[in-house]
Amino acid sequence: MEILRGLQKPIKELPSKYFYDEVGSQLFDRITELDEYYLTRTELQIMQQQIQDIAATLGPCCMLIEYGSGSSMKTRQLLDHLAQPVAYVPIDISKEHLLQASLRLSQSYPKLEILPICADYTSNFALPDPTQPGARKVAYYPGSTIGNFDRGPARKFLAQIAHTCGRGGGLLIGVDLKKDFAILHSAYNDRAGVTAAFNLHLLERLNHELNTDFQLDHFGHYAFYNPAESRIEMHLVSQRKQQIQVGKEKIVFDEYESIWTESSYKYTLDEFGQLAASAGFKVERIWLDTQKFFSIQYLSVI
Repeated sequence: MEILRGLQKPIKELPSKYFYDEVGSQLFDRITELDEYYLTRTELQIMQQQIQDIAATLGPCCMLIEYGSGSSMKTRQLLDHLAQPVAYVPIDISKEHLLQASLRLSQSYPKLEILPICADYTSNFALPDPTQPGARKVAYYPGSTIGNFDRGPARKFLAQIAHTCGRGGGLLIGVDLKKDFAILHSAYNDRAGVTAAFNLHLLERLNHELNTDFQLDHFGHYAFYNPAESRIEMHLVSQRKQQIQVGKEKIVFDEYESIWTESSYKYTLDEFGQLAASAGFKVERIWLDTQKFFSIQYLSVI
């Protein structure tokens, strides 16, 4: 199967825009509740079991910076246990969701300074200065979203975080680990078809945003683990030969030709440690679940 090169760039570079509108967010929330999708519940279990140690590792008076904050629900557990955090800086591309989440947090934590930034967090942005100077800046990047980056962009993004946090700063990050192929396959090909609906919703967004004419019933969801690249690949596969109008351009699909919509890289602990080191970080702490499916790691800026 080949990649649809004409659409690969906007799909791969703008996942927040094309996957995570209101419908996409609702579908993803349903995915996180599926029996097959181990990632979210495993990460939450680690947080619940290790939160005291995690909070102590981040230390007192830190400025917490969350990349891709969304509803900030996971962050509440951290904020409940951090010692005198100086400020919370949520960063998200969706302005409406960001402001609503920030308002809810300000009501729950009236003494905490909340400084939201509406931006694509992979771009350059100015970090606001808190009223109180913090002991150090700590970034938070949960959910194993780092796995959606290819290796080169992942290194670049981590280096950007290291630069933002500066010497003495750190990063608390979720990293999904390599495991049995069957477990990975089930996680991205659930029996209820929710992941398929989430993937196909991308075409609805493209029809709306780019005025394309995709017929959703002419494409099928296909996800598989590529062991040579250590990643899950999600595709939308053309079920027939067809022609799609994209602006003034017509793109012809052969039967079984696909759009490669997403990657999700899996790591060993050593592999991620090497990636972190190449971006200016040192792995200080690692917390695992009992099955070693998932890791939460604290990295310090070298």
